[in-house]
Amino acid sequence: MNLFRKNGVKSFWPVAFVFCTIFAFLAVFSPALWAQGYKDENDKTSDTVNKKVNSAQYAEMIRSVFSFVEENYVDELDAEKLYEGAMRGLMESIGDPHTVYLDSSEMRGINDTTHGNFGGVGLSISKPLVSTPEKPAYVEVASPIEDTPGWRAGIQAGDLLVSIDGTATPDITMEEVLGLLRGEVGKPVSVTVRRGKNIEFTVSMIREVIEVPTVKYGMIGSDTGYIRIIEFTPQTPERVQQALDSFAEAGYKYLLIDLRNNPGGLINSAAQVADKFISEGVIVSTRGRYKEDTVVFSAKKSKTTIPADIPIVVLINKGSASASEILSGALKDHHLAYLVGEKTYGKGSVQQVVPLNLNNDGLKLTTARYYTPSDSNIDKVGIPPDREVLFPTMSEEEEKAYQNLVENSVVENYVAEHPGMTKQQIAAYAQELQKTYALELRVLRKIISNEVYRIGTQPIYDLDYDLQLVEALSILRNEDFKKLMKKTKTISELQAEAKAAEKAGEEKK
Repeated sequence: MNLFRKNGVKSFWPVAFVFCTIFAFLAVFSPALWAQGYKDENDKTSDTVNKKVNSAQYAEMIRSVFSFVEENYVDELDAEKLYEGAMRGLMESIGDPHTVYLDSSEMRGINDTTHGNFGGVGLSISKPLVSTPEKPAYVEVASPIEDTPGWRAGIQAGDLLVSIDGTATPDITMEEVLGLLRGEVGKPVSVTVRRGKNIEFTVSMIREVIEVPTVKYGMIGSDTGYIRIIEFTPQTPERVQQALDSFAEAGYKYLLIDLRNNPGGLINSAAQVADKFISEGVIVSTRGRYKEDTVVFSAKKSKTTIPADIPIVVLINKGSASASEILSGALKDHHLAYLVGEKTYGKGSVQQVVPLNLNNDGLKLTTARYYTPSDSNIDKVGIPPDREVLFPTMSEEEEKAYQNLVENSVVENYVAEHPGMTKQQIAAYAQELQKTYALELRVLRKIISNEVYRIGTQPIYDLDYDLQLVEALSILRNEDFKKLMKKTKTISELQAEAKAAEKAGEEKK
């Protein structure tokens, strides 16, 4: 049936009405289309001015389209949802995973973290912007916060959260992920975890009030001060100083700084901690879009509190990001510390949280990149260790054994029936388990220990399982540290070598 015929005669009015509506829409909503159709050859307007004109036109177009859609869509629309959708789309179009729109709940989470506590399971997470069948946008764990439900459940940096309470994570937004993980204190949340290619298991955690820790420390033996910096908050420099003071009282000879799984935090805090070790020179610099936005954090001798002759090893891994890379990068470039472990995450940008005050929402916007003392940016590159120490990867047989052990709740049930297990009892049970499950005794002891400490406080360090820590101690106590440090290179030198090697490889092709 021809909808534009009436009584056998073709009607032009509907067509004309639709055409006029479209024409009116173009005339009102497309000033750029008409304004840029002609350009005087003698026009001397600068590119900068043209860009500003274009920006103004695009901004006006967004405002006009918003109003047009809200007023003319077939059903009544929620202006707040339109606004939030537009803001998310605007931020996502930049293509920077660290530049995002924050709704009121996400802003509240940012504020809770800044003030030191919030409700949840204690996982620092990220999520890709785009999900495809080939690469689903699972939630990735950057690091678990110590002594939280996530930590005690054995979740590790690099794990993927496949689903939360039965909801597949690729299909939901980061806001929805946070909404599922956070909730009423004392209530459970179930998470399916994927580790590596084949290991997949489900853990149940009870939500707690999460207090953001900063520093844990203690002596290893009588000669080594061990300080684990968990996150850089306003309190971190003070807590680090307390640790250093306690080590001095104990007569320490060596210092071990553990930055593994430290997701970062405040740049000021990282710079203040670095200043305790670096007596002069640049700690870190940030550069924004304009020259006047450059900020340089420099060391002051009056702030240095650690003796120059104390050998320092810094532990790093793929969970070390942002502010923890600032500290490790500064100590490396000043040849003050030897780095052990794995390459860091590689987050060399600085974000600013901007409140919008419309719905208690805001933006997290990348406003600068930071550079190490040797003038290197490590974004998406990371900082390599001076000595790489990796945990052994599991074979296919070991992965199956691990999955069976977790899925059948073997350790969980045993520990529940044998509360308060000692180290000797843990070791004995590990040997018994190995008869059925083909895993290293070291790994089995760790699995059992995690379950034993699920409802308690984890030890500050684990010399039984932690190969990277054991190697770091061996370097400090058994090797010629000064000789090692003479061989270390700055991040700038390492990046230059990497570029030269890449160029050489391309020339061979």
